[in-house]
Amino acid sequence: MNQNPIRCSKCVDGQNSMVRNGKTSYGKQRFICKNCKKSRVVSYTNHAYKPEINHQIIILTKEGLGIRSTARVLEISTTTLLKRIILIASKISRPFISKGKIYEVDELRTYLKIKTKLIWIVYALERKSRKVVSFNVGARTNKTLQIVLKTLELSEAKIIYTDGLKNYRYLIENKIHKVIRFGTNLIERINLNLRIHLKRLNRRTICFSRSIVVLSAVLKIYFWG
Repeated sequence: MNQNPIRCSKCVDGQNSMVRNGKTSYGKQRFICKNCKKSRVVSYTNHAYKPEINHQIIILTKEGLGIRSTARVLEISTTTLLKRIILIASKISRPFISKGKIYEVDELRTYLKIKTKLIWIVYALERKSRKVVSFNVGARTNKTLQIVLKTLELSEAKIIYTDGLKNYRYLIENKIHKVIRFGTNLIERINLNLRIHLKRLNRRTICFSRSIVVLSAVLKIYFWG
């Protein structure tokens, strides 16, 4: 009798449901669950297939490790890591937005590939919960700003605080738009946290983004993962 039965990670009661199911091309013993028909191996040669790898990627991304650092720690290739980050982000849902709340909106400048190719991260913070409810990455234009502001418009925002950027005057209704001293203190603090926590956003670093897709995925994991 097997003293250490292989458990099925998908089933609630899958302790005794795993049976042998041939071997992989690398000679590893494969098991299959009699209940859910999901297969697995006990030890993986490729670390990217470990069940806990996605959770580790989320943790290391939030801790500010760059792509190469994360790949080195997890012992996977940078190409695999980039694909996995995009996959993880695609499965993260946007948070539910309540109506009639107070928001702060601000922009954070960074760059792609070279320091002369500037790009902005625009996002909205709900004041009471201090949660980011929407963000967008792109040029500092009305089109980029509108994607975030449209979300607040649909949520029937009570007040929206911004800095002195003139674009907001044409995009937000006067009755809910406020530009006052200390009006964006909370979101400015989040800006600082982003600079500290995400290596690619540090002011002085050799780690930088090469793709808007990857940058957006990293931000989605950081904000909502």
